[in-house]
This record gives sequence, structure tokens and C-alpha cells, in this order.
Amino acid sequence: MTRGGRVMPDYVIEQPKVPAIPVAGTEALFPVRRVYCIGRNYAAHAIEMGHDPDREPPFFFQKNPDGLDPSGIFPYPVRSEDVHHEIEMAVALKSGGRSIPVGAALGHVFGYAVALDMTRRDLQGEAKAMGRPWEIGKAFERSAPIGPLRTAADIGHPSAGRVALRVNGELRQEGDLNQMIWKVPEMIAYLSDYFELAAGDVILSGTPAGVGPVRRGDRMEGSVEGVGELVVTVR
Repeated sequence: MTRGGRVMPDYVIEQPKVPAIPVAGTEALFPVRRVYCIGRNYAAHAIEMGHDPDREPPFFFQKNPDGLDPSGIFPYPVRSEDVHHEIEMAVALKSGGRSIPVGAALGHVFGYAVALDMTRRDLQGEAKAMGRPWEIGKAFERSAPIGPLRTAADIGHPSAGRVALRVNGELRQEGDLNQMIWKVPEMIAYLSDYFELAAGDVILSGTPAGVGPVRRGDRMEGSVEGVGELVVTVR
């Protein structure tokens, strides 16, 4: 098969759709390669989850790329009755590599967005208790609602600013980007020591305190100062 003069692979099944995030102010899309999520990156959230907030080495888990969902709808997932919201800033990379120095890390960032790391907390808790991986609680379908990307060329690199989430008008989560234990350049540098980062990678940078359950019919309104807003309805 040829397209535009290039020989294209002959796949044995239809090629899956490329997960992508809208870019604010354009018709263009940002294709997603991988999604990394840092755990317990705000001290107050670490405390509410029963952990010591001291600056220990960071840890990461992954969500599936097609879990990023810009539709504004969050379908309540199956096999859970305790699904929690976690408001976060997403960091989208335009390039990558290995062993990236902290001082050069922001040069790899394409832009930022408001996102939610939705979590089947009951299933995550069961996995933790049995010493098993968390994916069953974190990597389910459409588990990461996300707003449009704002480019770093447009907004710079936010390092301070209010992070907040309201559910049905009630303030649930509130913090500030400057409260992150591991800052964006440090996260990129650390990840690049263990993985080869590349264009299309997305990092969810952690959530402030106040995580809690949502119910069918709830309306979530999230914001990251300097980045944007995200409105999601639970169906």
C-alpha cells in the first residue's frame, strides 16, 4: 500500500486510532505515545493517603494513552462503587531522550493541560493490600479526562498557581503548583533515567489534598491557574 509516495505497512487488522489531545486555538491534535503519572507529589495528599510526605525518591505508574479523554464526559466505570477524583496538571512532551539534565528538561515540553486522574479506589486498595500492581484501579477506559493543551510558547512553564476542583459547586481540592514535591523538570529528568522519553509522552504531575468520591450525575469543574479549566460530567 502506498500513501503520498510512501510505502505503508500492510497490517493484518485495522490500525487502532491514535489517541490525541486537542491543542487550544487550533484544529491540530497532539498524538499521545505514553502516559506517566507521579504518585503522592503533594505533601498534604501524601498525608491524607497515610504516607510520610518527606522528599523520598518519586514513583510513577502508567495509564493507557487511550485513557486520555477530551470529551467532557466520564462514564462511571464497572466493577467499582468508590471512584475518586484527582485534579492534576498534564505535561506534554515534544521531544525526549535518556538521562535528560534537569536544566534542559523544560526544553522538551510542548505544553500543559488540566486533567483528572480518576481512580477506582476500592480496586486500588485491594491491589495494594495484596502487593499487586495498581493498573486495575488506574488504567481503565477513559480514566483521564483532559482539557485542551496550551503551548509553552503561549503560556510559558507554570511553576506556581492555584489548582482546584469543585464537584457540584462544592470545593473539594485546592493547592498550588509550587507545592509539588517534585517539580516538572525534576520529573522529566528522573523518568528519563529509567525510560527513553519521546515526543508524544504525557506526564500527570500529581494531585493536591482533598481527593474523594464522585457519583453518577456529578459535575466536576477543575482548574489550573495559568493553564485552563476542565468541566466533566459523570454519566
